[in-house]
Amino acid sequence: MGFEEIIKDLENKIYSPVYLFYGEEPYFIDVLVNYIEQNILDNAEKEFNQMVVYGRDVSPRDIIDLARRFPMMGNYQVVIVKEAQYIKNLEELEIYFNAPLESTILVIGYKYKKLDKRKSFYKNLSKRKDVVLFESVKFRDYEIPKWIEKSVKEMGFSINPVATELLSEHLGNDLGKINNELTKLAINLDESSEITGEVIEKNIGISKDFNVFELQKALRQRNALKAHRIVNYFEANPKEHPLQMISVMLHNYFMKIFLYHYMGNRKRNEIAAELGVNPFFVNDFKSAANIFSPQKIASIISQIRILDLKSKGVGSNDATGYGELKELIFKIIH
Repeated sequence: MGFEEIIKDLENKIYSPVYLFYGEEPYFIDVLVNYIEQNILDNAEKEFNQMVVYGRDVSPRDIIDLARRFPMMGNYQVVIVKEAQYIKNLEELEIYFNAPLESTILVIGYKYKKLDKRKSFYKNLSKRKDVVLFESVKFRDYEIPKWIEKSVKEMGFSINPVATELLSEHLGNDLGKINNELTKLAINLDESSEITGEVIEKNIGISKDFNVFELQKALRQRNALKAHRIVNYFEANPKEHPLQMISVMLHNYFMKIFLYHYMGNRKRNEIAAELGVNPFFVNDFKSAANIFSPQKIASIISQIRILDLKSKGVGSNDATGYGELKELIFKIIH
């Protein structure tokens, strides 16, 4: 069952006896667990019929004992197990899963890990109609901009493509962190406002002028002065702009330019889908492809990989210095 389907059923008060939320992306697990914790029982019912425990503190036997209790003066009791990834021998819960009480709603949040789908534990659970299994999959970097746009729209705002890339570049694929920043923006914006680079800089503190996105722009424009100003800003703010992050993003950027060279006469939307970018940016890649030949890009990617190794302390006495990045920028532009 998918995330939105589960939320819809919960909103319609359609409950299952067991929910097992697992996977490498904690954000969706937290949202689902928190929704159930806050909304199924009212405050008076929670006092008697809601129990929240943590995986470090309980065994499968403890959870089974809690789940087999009956509600007091209500239709349901809710048992929530957070941080269930720390439970030893989770498979022992299968005894309860095979015969759950309909008056108990057992919720298990198993974060940062996958269940082994080859084992009988998972196979048996996946066949049960009274168990809701949901895998929270980690988003890939190219999926983040679309998720940001969707989240902003649901909040009642709009966001331009440049601002989307700015947030995505600076915050990475940490959905919880992105959601927190979008929530901050929502508090400070008027209804139906557009989120722009200026809005982000004012409310979140991410510079609209000094970021990897602007560095990429300076490189394809061969604007050496702007590129070195940006790198100097990175050097002055290393916590926000670590070398390893910069090298990864430059590598991904030039790989996309390389791919663009071999896309022929495809339509803009097809190119955007292949590259994993907003169609708004396709012309930027066209411009970059006119500047950087496939041979030049192959050389640049090789140098970026060397930079990445040096940023990790391989073949360099100064893994935190930005001198190597400045040399790379010079070679790319010239």
